[in-house]
Amino acid sequence: MIDLKAARNDPDGYRTALARKGAAETFDELLAADERWRALVPRLDELRGKTKLKGKPSPDQLAELQEVKEHLRAAEAEYAEAEEARDRLLAQVPNPPHASVPDGAEEDDAVELSRSGEPPQLAEAREHTEIGRFEMERAARLSGSRFGYLVGDTALLALALYRAALDHLAENGFTPVLPPVLVREEAMTGTGFFPTERSNIYALADDDLYLTGTSEVALAGLHMGEILPAEQLPLRYAGFSSNFRREAGAAGKDTRGMFRVHQFNKVEMFVYTTPKESWPEHERMVALEEAFVQKLGLPYRVVNVAAGDLGASAAKKLDIEAWFPSQERYREITSCSNTTDFQSRRLGIRARSEVGIEQVHTLNGTMVTDRALLAILENFQGEVPDSLRPYGAPEGVTA
Repeated sequence: MIDLKAARNDPDGYRTALARKGAAETFDELLAADERWRALVPRLDELRGKTKLKGKPSPDQLAELQEVKEHLRAAEAEYAEAEEARDRLLAQVPNPPHASVPDGAEEDDAVELSRSGEPPQLAEAREHTEIGRFEMERAARLSGSRFGYLVGDTALLALALYRAALDHLAENGFTPVLPPVLVREEAMTGTGFFPTERSNIYALADDDLYLTGTSEVALAGLHMGEILPAEQLPLRYAGFSSNFRREAGAAGKDTRGMFRVHQFNKVEMFVYTTPKESWPEHERMVALEEAFVQKLGLPYRVVNVAAGDLGASAAKKLDIEAWFPSQERYREITSCSNTTDFQSRRLGIRARSEVGIEQVHTLNGTMVTDRALLAILENFQGEVPDSLRPYGAPEGVTA
């Protein structure tokens, strides 16, 4: 959540920034609800003070006390209602975008920062499903649309890709983690996926649990409610998990092949750090992503995602988009977000240093997903990068 005290002190600055995410109206509603809540505090304190009598009360004092208690009950009910309205709106206000984030609300509004590598010149740009072995029809009979089996050499290549990504991160100070994929609602709310992304999350209603769409949720929840020693920061984790997304609202988009599916695998970076080191850490994480994509030999570009296309928790997000020959365009294969103190406030994660206790900053970034596998198949048309051979990758992939 945002720092409400800071927002009170600079409402115009927050409003201007949040307008870029389309949230200025919600922010104004929050300020109004907060003002109503704060206005009730003195009245509540006054009534509570009147209930404290010294000595044995007289009959008149008892009658007056009864009247005060009735007013107090009404005031407490009004206070609770005001507090609930404030907290509900606070949960809806996203993290303000960083000043370096471009304006816009669509994918195409992202600003290209750099390119690396040249797209291959192919006589015939075969789609990944024509190169690797993906059992889409059989998966549809089993699970419905937007599911697929990875079979044979295709599965071995995918496993090599995940292990290579984990080794790449371990060599750079990240601790590997195999996290839970089922979490409680407070973890989804704490990371900012609820309420805005609720429609994309699979729910197990009988158990009050949710399937995560990214291991970011579980890695953020690893230190939920804790005060961390500042000298231990940064804490860097590399999570591997299967992920699940309903893809609500994606009807008609990327319906071919395995590009947009309900279940996929991912190696995810997650970092807890100090506010001072937050932005240098973001740059470091993006550099690690680029270094891995370069090891794979994929042509790619880096883009700065537009403010209106950011998730609720992100202050800034840089995506790496690999070239997909069958689509003749660059498509996202990684993203890296700085969520500043937005998640840590919701999850109650702080750090203690010599100067006191402060909020930590959290960052998350994709190292690899199944989309990188698709990009490898399409760019190399069945050949396998040498960098993946030590991890059990086959010499080549055929359907």
